[in-house]
Amino acid sequence: MTDAKGRSGPITLLIAALGGEGGGVLTDWIVNAVRGSDLPVQATSIPGVAQRTGATTYYIEIWPEPWGALSGRTPVLSLSPAIGEVDVMVSTEFLEAGRALQGGFITPDRTLLIASTHRVYATTEKIKMGDGRFDTDQLMRAARARARACILFDMEKTARDSGGLLNAVMLGAIAGAGAIPVSADALRDSIRAAGKAVAVNLRGFEAGLAGSGAAIGQGLPMGKRQDPAVDAALLLERVSTEFQETNHVVLRHGVRRLIDYQDAAYASLYLDRLSSFRGAESELFATVARHLAVRMSFEDIFRVAQAKTRPERLTRIRTETGAAPAEPVLITEFFKPGFFEVCDILPERMAGWLLRAAEGRPGLRRIHREMNLRTTTLWGYGRLRMLARLKRWRRGTWRFRREQEAIVDWLQMIEKAAARDAQLALEIAECARLIKGYGDTQRRGLESYRRILTALARPALVNGSDSGAAAAGIARARTAALADAEGEALENELSNHRGQTLQA
Repeated sequence: MTDAKGRSGPITLLIAALGGEGGGVLTDWIVNAVRGSDLPVQATSIPGVAQRTGATTYYIEIWPEPWGALSGRTPVLSLSPAIGEVDVMVSTEFLEAGRALQGGFITPDRTLLIASTHRVYATTEKIKMGDGRFDTDQLMRAARARARACILFDMEKTARDSGGLLNAVMLGAIAGAGAIPVSADALRDSIRAAGKAVAVNLRGFEAGLAGSGAAIGQGLPMGKRQDPAVDAALLLERVSTEFQETNHVVLRHGVRRLIDYQDAAYASLYLDRLSSFRGAESELFATVARHLAVRMSFEDIFRVAQAKTRPERLTRIRTETGAAPAEPVLITEFFKPGFFEVCDILPERMAGWLLRAAEGRPGLRRIHREMNLRTTTLWGYGRLRMLARLKRWRRGTWRFRREQEAIVDWLQMIEKAAARDAQLALEIAECARLIKGYGDTQRRGLESYRRILTALARPALVNGSDSGAAAAGIARARTAALADAEGEALENELSNHRGQTLQA
């Protein structure tokens, strides 16, 4: 084989995979497909040490001419990769791509990098006292600068979403890139010939094939599309540089939660909102940061559907029921969406029209529909997954705007109270504990929250009354509201407060 620069020789692939990711199976699929295409091939492997202190590497050399064209000659193929002579670098985890970069195996004149952007943290990252994680954004820039071309996307997520396995997704990405001189059909046949989890592996293969095509089409090698892993890394870097170290843990949890809930832009808004509290005392800041993350990730139908279709939840249920690997488990989800839950996810104008129509028709407000969905069936699971993916339209819903208005009002009250008394601000911040859950539970908590702010917090900020007494009153009212779901204890506490106010 002779390339554009006059070099001749085999096509070389270097694969780095962690333990349990199926790197050996991936290598076998490639080797068998190449042999089935009548091409000379050789593969070797070098075991890594532990699960995350090093990867197992697999090296493949493929001679691009069929045996029939060699006139009885046998190519001499190498057992190990040489620096600067790798045509395709394949990494099942992003830091392993960084190791290959550091080792000189990725070069701008030759190497196509195919890597998953997800991270599995190394031991050296975990043992540091602070945040020892490697800079993913810096690694992304280096990969794009040092490789001839890149195909980078989160293959672990692709595998999870498709119901396939990571190594099969990786094989699909290799096929989609045209990285080896065999067809996609030959690779599919290799999966079938192996005879293990064929349907699952073919799903992963097709997802990887589609994912690699999307990555190429969106210009990932030129850095024109931000990767989700980079978005998260940039926000976590912002946490490290803008906020005190004592608050990093809660802020990182908040950022990850909100990226999962909506997207990186929404998580960035979370940090923006906390910027005005950077000078607050530590307990107040941590309380606001914790409750703000929860309030911004309020539960709606989209969130419930997302939680109920997580693969780890299905795995946990199987474990808790003690089901054997081949034993079927049936999961039925019970829903009872009512009038208000439907309005919550509608566009503002439509929801407003329905709510106004219901003002004179109490019966409309009591309408609900009971639904039982089997998430262990394709139909039931698919319906919930479709609902979960509608979260992208959450910003246009009636409830989203109302929640954001309420959050801004709450933050402004805390900020105003903090200028007078830190304890008063802390008690107002803690009132967010009342807002939780979904449906009727959420509405009851919200009503208690509003009553406490209206009767105690707002008057204290407006009238300039004793801050200590106001803080104590809010704390007692909040405790009473949490004591019973019917609100009787809260009503008694507010009645006592009104009586004391009149006497004064």
